[in-house]
Amino acid sequence: MQNFSLIKKFKVFINYCLGPILFIWLSISIYRHIVIHDNWEQSWAGIKASVTGSEGWKFFIVILLMFVNWGIESLKWKVLIKHIQPISYLRAFKAVLSGLSVSVAMNMPNGVGEYFGRILYVKEGNRIRAIALTFVGNISQLIITVLFGWMGLIFLRYNLESLPQLDVGLPMKWIRVLLFGSLAGVFILLFVYFKISWFIKLLERIPFVSKYAFFIQKLEEFEWKELLKVLLMSLLRYSVFISQYVLLLQVFDVQITLLQSCWLTMVMFLALAIVPTIALAELGLRGQLSIHLFGLFSNNTLGIVLTATGIWLINLVVPALAGSLFILGIKLFRSKTA
Repeated sequence: MQNFSLIKKFKVFINYCLGPILFIWLSISIYRHIVIHDNWEQSWAGIKASVTGSEGWKFFIVILLMFVNWGIESLKWKVLIKHIQPISYLRAFKAVLSGLSVSVAMNMPNGVGEYFGRILYVKEGNRIRAIALTFVGNISQLIITVLFGWMGLIFLRYNLESLPQLDVGLPMKWIRVLLFGSLAGVFILLFVYFKISWFIKLLERIPFVSKYAFFIQKLEEFEWKELLKVLLMSLLRYSVFISQYVLLLQVFDVQITLLQSCWLTMVMFLALAIVPTIALAELGLRGQLSIHLFGLFSNNTLGIVLTATGIWLINLVVPALAGSLFILGIKLFRSKTA
């Protein structure tokens, strides 16, 4: 009886104290990582100056697209998670932003921390299974990123061969390797994605895996029509990414064509997907990649860096801060969900 009372008190403490503690920790962590970046104040001043310029209205469209971006991801999460637990769209939205907040604060590579944030909004018994479902959504986004990155590499290779004065700093043979590697990656990912139920049944035959098959069995329920729906949502979200980058390049007066903006952004997203990186270190990598890629066609280095910084702020930092606010009201132990 005494042990039961202690467990109950512990659950009450976790339910009502965990949220505020996480919020304070996440907020401080995110703020500290923002201010340590070199030339942060100069970048912020450049962003504010451009917002008031003639192209400033495009900046506000980029902000609106941020809501579209995470709105699509929330819908995708809602579609995936219904296999183990139906949730409302609002709850899915909170889960997605909370996951982003945890990923940013914990500095885990390639958004791994998002898993831990999202499962806080799932019933206790479903949390490990929810990680498997999140994995399906991430594969769908990776397929789109690699596919269009491959297309972008074709554009890059063509321009480097037709304009020999350009120097990407990467031998042509390595671009060919990336081309073949990314194309092979697309086929492998598509096969795994649309045959996921077959792979799960295969894994269940392995003695060690069979002991924990309960956590991944829900993946067998996905039919190709539903997987295609999730893939199309990933494509729509990807188009939002590209639109945001193109608009900000115009805001910061980076003089390259619309086609060049799209293809180069696709290559950059491919590189970001391949290279392991933590969320807050991504700004430095994104900035360097932007300079190397967009610098092939534009001398406006400041505008290129400001674009990378603006995207990082709008798509990562601002939603992460919002997610930390949602965590304020989280309860780790609950019997019902919204």
